[in-house]
Amino acid sequence: MQNNYWFDPSEYRARLARVQSALKALGLDGMVAFLPETVTWLTGYFTRAYGTFQFAIIPANGEPTLFARDVEEYYLDSTCVFRDRVLWCDSDDRLAVAVGAITSRLGRAAAIGVEKSAWVLNAARWEAIAAALPGIRIEDVSDLVSEMRKIKSEAEIAYQRIASRAAEAGMRAGIETARVGASEREMAAEICAAMIRAGSDLPGPGVLSSGERAFHLHGGYSDRVLEHGDIVQLEVTPNSHHYHARFMRPMKVAEARDEDFSTVEKLIRIQDAALAEVRPGVPATVPDAVYREGVMSAGLREHYTNKTFYSVGLLLHPNGGEPLEAHPAADWVFQENMVFHTYVLARGFGMSETIRIVADGYERLTRFDRQLFVTSH
Repeated sequence: MQNNYWFDPSEYRARLARVQSALKALGLDGMVAFLPETVTWLTGYFTRAYGTFQFAIIPANGEPTLFARDVEEYYLDSTCVFRDRVLWCDSDDRLAVAVGAITSRLGRAAAIGVEKSAWVLNAARWEAIAAALPGIRIEDVSDLVSEMRKIKSEAEIAYQRIASRAAEAGMRAGIETARVGASEREMAAEICAAMIRAGSDLPGPGVLSSGERAFHLHGGYSDRVLEHGDIVQLEVTPNSHHYHARFMRPMKVAEARDEDFSTVEKLIRIQDAALAEVRPGVPATVPDAVYREGVMSAGLREHYTNKTFYSVGLLLHPNGGEPLEAHPAADWVFQENMVFHTYVLARGFGMSETIRIVADGYERLTRFDRQLFVTSH
């Protein structure tokens, strides 16, 4: 069987070595990784059915074991760089099989870490597993691998570059399709097709809303038909090998007022000023404050409560972003090869970019024209 590894096996083994070193430093004999992104990042194993009951057992020494449903064996063989696995079938007591896998690999008196905050690990499932492991000391290591994933390798960023080009194709299709009489659904179809053709592995325009809903973030497309003078809020969110890039551009249908152009010009100036502060070692609160103070002093919003940066990389639905976020209480600093979506919103208009942190500042991975787009009739 031909393998379908996303990265060279050496990259996965280097990641494993980092995780095992951290486990030893914590005095742990291993960990059980439930978060789908952790499993994929660390072992290579990927299936579209990652929401089923599966996990990776990571010993402090030696190679990982994958626990998965038997119908996923093909994907284990073709994507996972490690060979050991325990499979369950639909007629099994899968919790009993899971406990057996953990104890056979880590022992019945081990100290182990568990990603307790993983969304696939519901309360009932975890309580049953924990009750069946009375001799094992359990610690929460939900942040252990997530912290490591904040810094991207060149190979990871290469996928985000592909996603960026797909995002640009999607935005271009959205602008060309947004005309009086077209529906949001028609726009979405053209955007998705353009992004897939340009390299995106999944469709989905992300935020797409018009009229009244354009003033409220996270609107999805509907059957609504665009009208003359509508604002269209569009955020394109493609990915390559589930590595994401995304951006927003402000849009008006057929006609824009001087006030609209002025608002967007202010947003661009504010974003430029915020990004001018971004470089390794700078606290996240510095450009975050530039965003907030700029928007508020310009009278564009009465309140500014949302985050201004959030980290993006390997994201598997329903995750829409990595845990690292910029807000007034953030306590982290920018580091080289972090990748962020950074955005500013006001009066229905959004301006955003996906950026990579480099030695002397940042690099825009998304490179679409920054302006208010007024679409044709």
